[in-house]
Amino acid sequence: MIHPEEVERLRGVNVYLIGMMGSGKSTVGSELAAQLRFQFFDTDGLVEQVGGSSIAQIFAEHGEAYFRDLETQVLAQLSSYTRLVIATGGGIVLRPKNWSYLHHGLTVWLDVAPELIWQRLKRDPGQRPLLQTPDPQAALYKLMQEREPFYAQADVRVPIRSETSPPQLVEQIWQAIRARLRDGIPS
Repeated sequence: MIHPEEVERLRGVNVYLIGMMGSGKSTVGSELAAQLRFQFFDTDGLVEQVGGSSIAQIFAEHGEAYFRDLETQVLAQLSSYTRLVIATGGGIVLRPKNWSYLHHGLTVWLDVAPELIWQRLKRDPGQRPLLQTPDPQAALYKLMQEREPFYAQADVRVPIRSETSPPQLVEQIWQAIRARLRDGIPS
């Protein structure tokens, strides 16, 4: 349970959840927002609204660069608000411009073990354009390797090595945020 007086230590800064697809950002983000009494947004959902179609369709019809442009536009708009928990797309960390927005808040990396992400994605593959290859597992591991140095720039890292319920994960995230707050909010 997160106490309201502890939440005040955040001073209303946004909490950005970063990490690979399948890391649980959207699932845990809404629960974290509810406990913090913040609003929750998912950049992928907003990109679909702005783009007028699914992410898979945006990739197919316009390409990844166009998708990333929409993603940056959504992030820029969200960063002007406060008291938000924002689940970001897995590749949002790739653009330096996006970090200029992310650094206005507190970035939390959900660092999920590769095998665990692969198991989750096999259970719920969805339409993930970057995994539409003959060997999606190899593609996933390659993406993780490429993105890890970017994720490592987060203010808070939450290692996840086994399946955890959303309430347990919210508690784990909050404990990591509290530890970071003891050192002061990043500026």
